[in-house]
Amino acid sequence: MRLGPRPVALVLLLLCAAVAGAGKAEELHYPQGEHRADYDREALLGVQEDVDEYVKLGHEEQQKRLQSIIKKIDSDSDGFLTESELSQWIQMSFKHYAMQEAKQQFVEYDKNNDGTVTWDEYNIQMYDRVIDFDEITALDDAEEESFRQLHLKDKKRFERANQDSGPGLSLEEFIAFEHPEEVDYMTEFVIQEALEEHDKNGDGYVSLEEFLGDYRRDPTANEDPEWILVEKDRFVNDYDKDNDGRLDPQELLSWVVPNNQGIAQEEALHLIDEMDLNGDKKLSKEEILENQDLFLTSEATDYGRQLHDDYFYHDEL
Repeated sequence: MRLGPRPVALVLLLLCAAVAGAGKAEELHYPQGEHRADYDREALLGVQEDVDEYVKLGHEEQQKRLQSIIKKIDSDSDGFLTESELSQWIQMSFKHYAMQEAKQQFVEYDKNNDGTVTWDEYNIQMYDRVIDFDEITALDDAEEESFRQLHLKDKKRFERANQDSGPGLSLEEFIAFEHPEEVDYMTEFVIQEALEEHDKNGDGYVSLEEFLGDYRRDPTANEDPEWILVEKDRFVNDYDKDNDGRLDPQELLSWVVPNNQGIAQEEALHLIDEMDLNGDKKLSKEEILENQDLFLTSEATDYGRQLHDDYFYHDEL
């Protein structure tokens, strides 16, 4: 079935809006470069009802649950939270909520409640119809062709996630489809998909030019635009670890897969820098309680969300 131009245009518009929205969110999060802690709570506690629940939670109950979370972060039970302990906890939190979201999606996608999600069910949930593009024949309309490419990539990832070649994906396989970066058997697929998209000369590496994509410098400009300078710096200092001017498959993986470890480490260092009152490079329970508002607007508690999730504050964790 060939998807008409209007639905394709709508899908692409939504994709563009998501990118634009990310930029707008950054402006709201850091107006004039200043961090807004209340934005974190508003954005990441979730819907308004969750924010209301956070506000209604009594101070005594907040303290009780927060101290329980602090105890769990302190993996060696020495009474202090180190950078490593905070970073590991934040990474665990990232993964937990990603898995919870995938589980909720699985129920929504499994239309006939048989415990699997088929490719047709995925299409119906995503597009309200079953879409089947020819894998070889390109479409004349640029928007339709762009969507065809995206849809075929999703189909390949879906098929790769299906380990037992059954009619649909189990919950575990669906998680692999939605979050291939979290599943070992999807790693090679992620690398290969990235090479197919970016390795234009087929040498098995991604050069700086391939990394930058279709960018062409304006011959009338004296220097590259700011975003190009930023991307070049990321290529050289963040991804090209062996400084050979190109990204090998493992270096490529650090680019295309979200680096939750780096994000978690940065947040852990930020918290210690802001809350460490005696300069010992770790946090005591007293230091955290003294700076409770900061701790509850950080990724260490998923911006307070963990105080409402018994997975985190119950003793069984």
